[in-house]
Amino acid sequence: MYINSNGKDEVTYDAIVVGSGVSGGWAAKELTEKGLKVAMIDRGRDVKHVVDYTTANSDPWDFKTRGRLDLKTMEEYWAGVRTGYTANEEHRHLFENDKENPYDETRRFDWIRAYHTGGRSLLWGRQSYRWNEKDFTANGEEGVGVDWPIRYKDLEPWYTYVEKFAGISGSKENLSVLPDSSFQPAMELNCVEKEVKKGIESKFAGRKMIIGRVAHLTNPTEEHKALGRGSCQFRNRCMRGCPYGAYFSTQSATLPAAQKTGNLTLINDKIVYSLIMDDKTGKAIGVRSKDQNTMEEAEYYAKIIFLNAGSINSSWIMMQTKNSANPNGLGNESDQLGRNIMDHHLGAGASGKWEGFEDMYYYGRRPNGIYIPRFANWGSDKRDYLRGFGYQGGASRGRGTDDLGFGADFKAKHSMPGQWGMNIGGFGECLPYETNRFTLTDKKDKWGLPIINFDAAWGDNEWKMREDMVSEAANMLESAGCKDINTFNDKEKSPGIGIHEMGTARMGRDQKTSVLNGNNQVWGATNVFVTDGACMTSASCVNPSLTYMALTARAANFAVEELKKQNL
Repeated sequence: MYINSNGKDEVTYDAIVVGSGVSGGWAAKELTEKGLKVAMIDRGRDVKHVVDYTTANSDPWDFKTRGRLDLKTMEEYWAGVRTGYTANEEHRHLFENDKENPYDETRRFDWIRAYHTGGRSLLWGRQSYRWNEKDFTANGEEGVGVDWPIRYKDLEPWYTYVEKFAGISGSKENLSVLPDSSFQPAMELNCVEKEVKKGIESKFAGRKMIIGRVAHLTNPTEEHKALGRGSCQFRNRCMRGCPYGAYFSTQSATLPAAQKTGNLTLINDKIVYSLIMDDKTGKAIGVRSKDQNTMEEAEYYAKIIFLNAGSINSSWIMMQTKNSANPNGLGNESDQLGRNIMDHHLGAGASGKWEGFEDMYYYGRRPNGIYIPRFANWGSDKRDYLRGFGYQGGASRGRGTDDLGFGADFKAKHSMPGQWGMNIGGFGECLPYETNRFTLTDKKDKWGLPIINFDAAWGDNEWKMREDMVSEAANMLESAGCKDINTFNDKEKSPGIGIHEMGTARMGRDQKTSVLNGNNQVWGATNVFVTDGACMTSASCVNPSLTYMALTARAANFAVEELKKQNL
């Protein structure tokens, strides 16, 4: 066994957290605040709060190509370019180069990665919604996948706990389909959104259109201010990193909280690729890593390990962790490791124009839109498919003209706002399919580590749902008073496009059908916890990050209690 040259004691901690994104940051915060000495290991470089947000205050004319793609970008960021997420100069440096980090596809999967401190917590859409009670029971009731080993009541106090710290702005609505959070003051709908809201809610019984619920501070508490966080400035440059700390990220929130304890060691540039197992106890005693710059091997040791490297990479690590008790990968007696990939399917909806309000505009650039909660297959509503969808979107004014030209008249037209428009796009739930999976290939990357092959696609259930996502969007906009309705249904959108990959090491009630138990512990290796997207048993139709936070805080609390009882 390889031992670090500076001695095992110097690389031994109470806990190791692999990954520093949304869930990894929460694991580090919770474990350090409970008194554990924690190493948070990230495979990428360190990105420091504020000072490394290099484009946060740049204007469009400051960028070399004004956002246009050059040939080198299209070649190196091939997966990101086809989604549109990583192409922009404003934030491309926070995404990964796909040529240097290759993967294969049997069926297309858009894998969007951010390997650095904070991970995709610097880049996420910040939409933050609680799951409802049915989200945790639908699998069992419908005979889909496996039943969740937990229920809404198990997460409810943890939702409240993480919401107060993260800071979620939104409005209380008392909806069973979308439980209320502990909210910061809500952002405001603009004038057209208010009219569309009236139209939808008056003509469709039981449907609601609300302001989105987002992890943006609108009225920071003393706890937030103590971490250096301030109010949202409505700049809508969030994906460049927020120098005000207004939106929740590892850098703005969980990392400084963990560092305040004096119990955190942040280790960058180390690609953790497997766990070190003790064959006698069945437990993990550490992790193996490779330096991304020097290729140097290093091992780190701990009593408990949290895998928070992202839904794909956490399972990739487990697949490479093999011993006599785990010949097919850690916790993989069920052969479910790497299977059941889920995401939210999108790119289907409608847009329309709104006549009037030519004298009205909006102040600032609100980093948020509207939300229409799920209504399909809810209550008395029954469809010919399972589950449902919600809508995100909003109203805005475009330019005064899209015509080409020159001269004073042309300039004057461009300086005036155009007609109001309203757009809503669906976010639909994807069922867990065993055939949607990834496997390890015989190919190696530049670090000598196995390259992943994806084989995933939407099923008939999702395609049927998309038809409703389009027709219901058009119907609601037209009924609310919008004109010139246009529908869209991008059938080229593939899994991964929602950047909500989930399910590759799912929770369950039986190790023969799942990878994790109800406390996010790996079956047969109880001191290993997985609380990122890999653990998800179903997908709901709402953004999952808030649920990752709650699951992580709950599991960390359980882990420390078990450690105290010497059960780990």
